[in-house]
Amino acid sequence: MTEAEARATIEAVYRSEKRRVLATLIRLLGGFEAAEEALHEAFAAAAQRWPVDGVPANPYSWLVSTGRFKTIDRWRRQARLAAAIPDLNALADTTVETVLPETIHDDELRLIFTCCHPALAPDARIALTLREVGGLTTEEIARAYLAPAPTIAQRIVRAKAKIRDEAIPYEVPDRAELPARIESVLKVIYLVFNEGYAATEGPELTRTDLGTEAIRLGRLVVGLLDEPEPIGLLALMLLHESRRTARIDAAGDLVLLENQDRSLWNRDLIAEAFGLVERAFAMRRAGPYLLQAALASVHAGASCIEDTDWAQIVGLYDTLLRVDPSPVASLNRAAAIGMRDGPAAGLAAVEAVLGEGGLDGYHLAYAARADMQRRLKQMEPAKASYRRALELARQPAERRFLEARLAEIEGS
Repeated sequence: MTEAEARATIEAVYRSEKRRVLATLIRLLGGFEAAEEALHEAFAAAAQRWPVDGVPANPYSWLVSTGRFKTIDRWRRQARLAAAIPDLNALADTTVETVLPETIHDDELRLIFTCCHPALAPDARIALTLREVGGLTTEEIARAYLAPAPTIAQRIVRAKAKIRDEAIPYEVPDRAELPARIESVLKVIYLVFNEGYAATEGPELTRTDLGTEAIRLGRLVVGLLDEPEPIGLLALMLLHESRRTARIDAAGDLVLLENQDRSLWNRDLIAEAFGLVERAFAMRRAGPYLLQAALASVHAGASCIEDTDWAQIVGLYDTLLRVDPSPVASLNRAAAIGMRDGPAAGLAAVEAVLGEGGLDGYHLAYAARADMQRRLKQMEPAKASYRRALELARQPAERRFLEARLAEIEGS
């Protein structure tokens, strides 16, 4: 293996395994700071050894073992834990789990529940989990929150300190405690999925690793708690995932729902999601995730954009807004009104949502307004709206789409 091949392999392993390795090191070493340092040391060692020795058969186990033993050696050298030699010997046990079991003992699931402990502020829970479990940068989390990056960084630092100072346990809660703890966990998983489905920045529109990880964690949570909202979230993610291939053309550019080749949609995922939605609705309780899954299922069941039941979609958004009001849900409802009643009604609805505030920094709000204006042949206002959307958009594929629409109007 050449040095370049080894470097490419290490980068690929870092992207695919770093979250699993970090979660296990937190369990083995007992804290975030030690685990994060061990993670960096393990990958630094890999960069030195793998080009010489070759990539190990199980990179995850190699990285966990290397990170753990380097940390223990450092502790011994620094004599910080001289009184805890028995504990160090226990940590140095050569047994290393080579595969994370798909059970409630999964280290990443434990880490999610630790990060989402009720002792932490709600915003801090989500920010910390997105950082430590989802692997998102502080800037990516800030954009997901529509909040300044320094604010997010402070939340993460304070949350870690609270976990350390209050010795918050690294464990999945008892079954009786699960319902009270699940809301933050579901929100985190969905935000991780959203970053994978529509990356906030970077050369690619999607990040398959994050989407796959969120679905895996969603399945674990459903295994823990057979309730409508976890089931609804899993169905929602599967329905979005089913369209991933059709959302991007050969050049990597964005393809809108109305223009997607629906033969590319993954019918196995859609069928599984339909079954989950039916199962959840049979429980006679509907929360935000199940309602969003129902919305996505209407799209998945339509053979083309013209056959979509837009009246049903608007009705589902009405229900969603009663259960869980948000500016983004209101914007989506306005777009659906534009499809049901025409662009004039849609533009009025979009303007009303923008007038309520909360979406000033959200590029898709201005893109939705621009689309309605374009359909109404209001070319000058549409240009201004597309330019504003471009000012706010960061993702290259989304920017290329907006630039193409703007160029189309300017050339007409």
